Amino acid sequence: MMNNFQKKTYSFVLLFFISMLFAQVKNIGLPDIKNYTRADYKGGTQNWNIDQDKNGNLYFANNNGLFQFDGTTWRNYKMSNADAIRCLKIDPSGKIYVGGYNEFGYFEPNEKGKLVYRSLTYLVPKTKIKTIDFVWKIHLFNKGVVFQGFSKAFYLKNNTVQTINAPKRFQFSFLVNGRLYLQDIANGLLEYKNNTLYTLPGTKQLNTTEVWSIIPLPNQKLLICTLNKGLFTYSNGLLQPWNTETNAFVKKNSSLGGIAIKNKFIVINTVLNGIIVCDTNGKIIQHINHKKGLQNNTVLTSFIDNKNNIWLGLDNGIAFVNENSPFTYFGFSYDISTVYASIVYNQNLYVATNRGVFYHSWNQNFKEDVFKLVEGTTGQSWNIQVIDNQLLCGNNNGAMVIQGDRVHQILDTKGYFGFKKIPGKGNFMIGSNYNGFALFEKKGSNWMYRHQISGFDHSSIFFEIDPETIWLKKDGLLYQMTLSQDLKSYAKIKTHKAITQRHSGIGSIQRINNKVYFQTKNHFFKYSNEQEQFYEDKTLSKLFQKIPLVNLVYEDQLGNIWYTYGQGLGMLQKQNNRYHNCVAPFSNLTGELVSDYLSINAIDKKNVFIGLTDGLAHYNPEQANSFVTIPKAYIRNFSFQKDTLLLGNGQETTTKYTLPYSSNHVQFSFSSPTYENLDNVEFSYQLDGFDEKWSPWSRMFTKEYTNLSEGSYVMKVKVRNSYGVQSKEATIRFIVMPPWYRHFFAYLLYLIAAIAAILYVQKTVKAKIRKNKYYETIEQRRLYLEKESKIRQEQYLLEKEIEKLKNDQLKIKILAKDKELVNNSLQVVKKNKTLNGIIHKLKEINHDNLDDTLKTQFTKLQKSIVKEVHSDKSWKDLEKHIKNVHFDFLKRLKDQYPTITPRELDLATYLLMNMSTKEIAEIMNISNGGVELARYRLRKKLELNKKENLIGFLMKI
Repeated sequence: MMNNFQKKTYSFVLLFFISMLFAQVKNIGLPDIKNYTRADYKGGTQNWNIDQDKNGNLYFANNNGLFQFDGTTWRNYKMSNADAIRCLKIDPSGKIYVGGYNEFGYFEPNEKGKLVYRSLTYLVPKTKIKTIDFVWKIHLFNKGVVFQGFSKAFYLKNNTVQTINAPKRFQFSFLVNGRLYLQDIANGLLEYKNNTLYTLPGTKQLNTTEVWSIIPLPNQKLLICTLNKGLFTYSNGLLQPWNTETNAFVKKNSSLGGIAIKNKFIVINTVLNGIIVCDTNGKIIQHINHKKGLQNNTVLTSFIDNKNNIWLGLDNGIAFVNENSPFTYFGFSYDISTVYASIVYNQNLYVATNRGVFYHSWNQNFKEDVFKLVEGTTGQSWNIQVIDNQLLCGNNNGAMVIQGDRVHQILDTKGYFGFKKIPGKGNFMIGSNYNGFALFEKKGSNWMYRHQISGFDHSSIFFEIDPETIWLKKDGLLYQMTLSQDLKSYAKIKTHKAITQRHSGIGSIQRINNKVYFQTKNHFFKYSNEQEQFYEDKTLSKLFQKIPLVNLVYEDQLGNIWYTYGQGLGMLQKQNNRYHNCVAPFSNLTGELVSDYLSINAIDKKNVFIGLTDGLAHYNPEQANSFVTIPKAYIRNFSFQKDTLLLGNGQETTTKYTLPYSSNHVQFSFSSPTYENLDNVEFSYQLDGFDEKWSPWSRMFTKEYTNLSEGSYVMKVKVRNSYGVQSKEATIRFIVMPPWYRHFFAYLLYLIAAIAAILYVQKTVKAKIRKNKYYETIEQRRLYLEKESKIRQEQYLLEKEIEKLKNDQLKIKILAKDKELVNNSLQVVKKNKTLNGIIHKLKEINHDNLDDTLKTQFTKLQKSIVKEVHSDKSWKDLEKHIKNVHFDFLKRLKDQYPTITPRELDLATYLLMNMSTKEIAEIMNISNGGVELARYRLRKKLELNKKENLIGFLMKI
């Protein structure tokens, strides 16, 4: 496993070394420039120094402290005793040494990865040195660190500080090829070695100016950059002006130093006019200023990063110059706009744009001059091409012949898209114009307009020509137009809606290997005139088998096949008769290509021009071979429960972090020190243990997870740069511990508690069984007693019930006797009434007519009847009996209604006995009406309403 790791490491180092080796600065066009304003990094205006750590993070010494940029996030760090930082330097261990006013020290990551400041001024004896003043330069020199101020320099080594006193006053200092130089305002340049300052002979003439940098040149020469005296070379004690165009430029614009790019090129910073990049002979290759894209013309410092790109610390802001890219651009600063075609002709580069045709000398340096308009071409220019050594332009105003800086001849005034020669008929050319197609004929060495081909008036830029056929793609249809013999009209026009039944639609038409091909859905076909049908070229189709569906295809003069897909561009590069698909370098052009136009101009293997919507791109294929490297992904932030671990600041990330369950809400942020085209850098992530698959690629560089369950997790992140190249995975491992109630020790405690509970329950159950047996005996005794008591109670109740039944039966018997007595009494009353009637009848008989015997007998009979009537006491006995039986009722009635009369009491008693009106009338010796009247009076006495039942009321009393 270790060998594999070493191999990968060596491969990466080798790749990195190769990319360094091929550091290039192009003299055609401008590199891509990215400006960072104060609003971006939220700091001060001036940026004095720049450096980069081993992870690729960039650091800037700013008026508001130290700023770190990792490709996604800016972070600000402060020194303890000063805000402004004037210089910085990072040593191999990762310490970031900084200096400011009266302060110097270093930043290093703490246990959580955050950079913390450690002051070193405590090593300077305060009794000898009261003021340190500004620290302007820091150098890693001879296993120590030099902090250079104006009056003194401080040499830190082995945790002790040695003071280097200035003979008069130091200006700046420089470390060149391991040698330390300092400028003294009275003694010129000095070299510090063996703890002593030595004067460089012949350098005192620099006392009247400020030296801002010293850069090594070939042959052991030094290039000395001064603020206002220009550039000098120094060698063998001889100081002399560097008489080059670079020096002339510096004298006009003042220099603020510079830096070398791999000892091949030199970047010069200026006060007034941005930067220039020159070679070691002083020839200016590039000039980049505010007009060409910088946000500020005053460049305080420059830095070359690990990919040979340039970072600039400006007087107001920061700029990134993508110098190592194979692409440079001609845009607004060159006064050109949307480019539809380009061509090099007679040592001029011509470009057809939406505003006309512009040109620039091909042999002259592009650093300053803008493109100039070709006179007479103002307006939409669709094409510019060379046919038989004549420069032709398809323009909105006609078919034009251009010579030099002007239109030499207008062949036809109709608007034209482009021109193609008829194969096999070298003196004839077809032009596609707004009204169809026109024929041109070569007369001598010049092309002349002959006539419009009649019979077809559709037009398009997408057409190709066979010896006798014009093929045109228009509105989703393919037109096959056979020319007549005299080339004045079409002998036959055929329309194809699809190339074959199996392959629907028409994708594009193009000429490859000098043959016309028809493409649909990445399948390429040729046409057979003999069979009058399309047939597929399997070899060419196979080349596009793994390529996304293409829109346009074009073969350049070097045999490379270019194609567009979606809004992107790709190339099948031809090498040794084989094709290699090249896509990554062109990812930056996605969305910048002109819609439905593929403008490719391959001049040679080093110069390819590509038309864009806002200018022209220059592409060097040879430089691209060493340009695209594998990016690196980093997990920068790991946050949980109000705590944050900042990774990638030099500390090891192999630690497996353990989080309490309360911290199961985590957040990550990612970065990649890939600074080219940051808008197209994308991340993908996966949390092993939670996510089932990798996330889709996106520009989001943060991810949050909430309510993670306990377990082991691995956060994995990949980055894909703007060229489509993916990085290896960056990982961080962590464990979310279970909550205390699901912890191992909690489960152990639960087990112990369960065993204790089982033992306790067992003991309790046994005790309860014994207790239950005791209580069961008690309970059985209690139940027996309760049962016995219940039986006694039931026996008592039964006896009571029997007694009640007996009483009820007695009452029934009494009532029956009462009823019988009443009936008997009524019979007696009837009998007495009858006897009284007989007595009255006997009294009416005249006794005089009777004899004495009969009269005596009659009298005896009468007396006997009267005696019977008066001797019968049944009624009185009845009344007495009724009063005795219903005594309680009569008493309650009398108590409730004191005003009731005895007669009414009798009536109430009769009613209670449920006697009929007739029976009552007979007993009370009144009529039936009298009974009803008596009832009415009784109701009134009892205060009953009409609806209330009288007998029912009496029964309730």
